[in-house]
Amino acid sequence: MFPSVLPVARYPERKAIPSLRWAIIGPGWIADHFASALTQHTDQQLVAVCGRRAEKVRDFARRWDIPHTYTNAEELLAQADIDVVYIATPHNHHFPDGMQALRAGKHVLIEKPLALNATEGAALQAAARAANRFCMEAMWCDFTPKYDVLRQLLADGALGELHTLIADHGEFFTPDHRIFNPALAGGPMLDLGSYLVSFSMMIGGAPESIMAQGQPAPGGVNGQASMLFTHAQGMHSVLNTTLFSNTPGRATLAGRDATLLLDGQFYAPGNFTLTASQGNKVLRWEEPANRYSQLTHEAEHVAWCIGQGLTDSPIRPLAASLLTLATMDEARRQLGIVFNEEQPPRSTL
Repeated sequence: MFPSVLPVARYPERKAIPSLRWAIIGPGWIADHFASALTQHTDQQLVAVCGRRAEKVRDFARRWDIPHTYTNAEELLAQADIDVVYIATPHNHHFPDGMQALRAGKHVLIEKPLALNATEGAALQAAARAANRFCMEAMWCDFTPKYDVLRQLLADGALGELHTLIADHGEFFTPDHRIFNPALAGGPMLDLGSYLVSFSMMIGGAPESIMAQGQPAPGGVNGQASMLFTHAQGMHSVLNTTLFSNTPGRATLAGRDATLLLDGQFYAPGNFTLTASQGNKVLRWEEPANRYSQLTHEAEHVAWCIGQGLTDSPIRPLAASLLTLATMDEARRQLGIVFNEEQPPRSTL
């Protein structure tokens, strides 16, 4: 049945969110946005930062008033006054950096993707269990108010039987961007496509079949990928990601009773429209496009989970991250995308 109003976004009680001591490994672009959100919009404490270049680390620390700086992760992880580590290094460093932090006894929030592939992701899951520490992928959109309302609509069956998801995520990048660098697991799949695949898994669950086609880009990375997933009960996900061009970034989820249209970029804070299949009924979600300030929600969710004694997120469990990785693994297999770390060792003979 078409709802009369949209659900209300749910938030944890403020008193249930402990103020934890955070460290950042990898003071780059996304870490800068994360530090801004953490320091300006939460009660969390940012106490340390680590990176390879001392000058960059010092600049980052000065900008966000961080008291302790390191150029060696082992030294940072040896500090007892750090509760949780946010890992924002390049994609191919997420796995080794996450493993190092977990083995040092720290809780971890690992920037998306959790790892390069499902095998690495499963090893992180096992390490978190062995250490009895919290581990979560920073798929930040999953924790925003908009996504909470979407999950409630899906749980209530507001769209009826789901048939089709059509979504794209394309951005223009100059040739000097790291996304063109095969040494950094370049290509659009992990940077952009992970949003698409994760959203598809949230809606339709594990695909029963996967078809993928691609186009190479200069430098030896994939340039674009189009994917067709078939889910249980016949639902289709039709997805495209590209690094060649800006695309609308919208998502359309069509059910028998209603259709949901998410304005671009679909995963970011913004607007969506729910339209009934019959009767001209329309509901509209609107919010300010305060994009990166909403990184607060994933940070506060981590703190809430740790405060509750959880080692896995009820919103973004590691099983969901592994499903996303496994689905991308199969798409990459069909496209012939093999990251440098996955290449077989060269013979020394």
